[in-house]
Amino acid sequence: MAKRVGIALGSGSARGWSHIGVVRSLLEARIPIACTCGASIGALVAGSFAAGFLDPLDRWVRKLSWPHIIGFMDVMIPRSGLVEGEKISVYLRQVISDPRIEELPIPFAAVATDLKTGKEVWIRQGSLIDAVRASISLPGIFTPVSRDGQWLVDGGLVNPVPVSPCRELGADIVIAVNLNSDIMGKPQVLQMPDPPANGRNGVSPGAQGRWAAFLSQAAERGNLPAFRQLFQEQPDRGPSLFDVMATSVKIMQDAITRQKLLADPPDILVKPKLAHVGLMEFNRAAESIAEGKRAMDLLIPMLREMLD
Repeated sequence: MAKRVGIALGSGSARGWSHIGVVRSLLEARIPIACTCGASIGALVAGSFAAGFLDPLDRWVRKLSWPHIIGFMDVMIPRSGLVEGEKISVYLRQVISDPRIEELPIPFAAVATDLKTGKEVWIRQGSLIDAVRASISLPGIFTPVSRDGQWLVDGGLVNPVPVSPCRELGADIVIAVNLNSDIMGKPQVLQMPDPPANGRNGVSPGAQGRWAAFLSQAAERGNLPAFRQLFQEQPDRGPSLFDVMATSVKIMQDAITRQKLLADPPDILVKPKLAHVGLMEFNRAAESIAEGKRAMDLLIPMLREMLD
């Protein structure tokens, strides 16, 4: 009996577009993919592939620009997260539709975290888009998702590279993608594309940073000018709120990833070199996809030996 290959696509925000390149490499090598699972951005790519909508997703992400990124940010203040996420959910339903997970042609699971218990949740039934929305709900950024009496947040908090659910889906050979293997100690944290010169509403990108500029504009539009100071660079007072949040998540995910991979190592570990891509630089899809494909291409000979 032929060995079943499964892909476990990890968390990593904008670096996650490299997962598309990994899948492209496998398809070009004519390696059948029997099952998929993902955490956070990995859930979006894995779910899109399982549903047969990788091509539309690929085309969409390559067109993402600064105005698109701003357009998806439906900021809600005060709430349990800055971004409601409904705009993203609606658009994803247009791009990849919204089939039920149990009816997908390829088995799929999205990893999320139960906010109350801290336990790992594998979503294997129901709306694909709702599952993805839960898995990408980075605390403090996206509001949590209510599902079956639970409040769910980002799956990367508990299983950034979800090898275990991939094995549970029946994979004999697990290809796992770790997007965060080379980012510790890197200075880029929440970098975003440059807004128009001097920004709108008089915000200076050079003075505040790109992410800070966006949030300041969003706060100003919402008549919350006092909120802007939370995101301004203050050299005399240390890193900004979002620098602290993003770096803390990065440290945590790096530690959890190391522990998880030691306890349940994949058969092949793909590590795209993406430290130069900021967490929020979703507009850099083309180069991320190319790097994902390059990293997987190098490992195809090893995979073929395992399959023989």
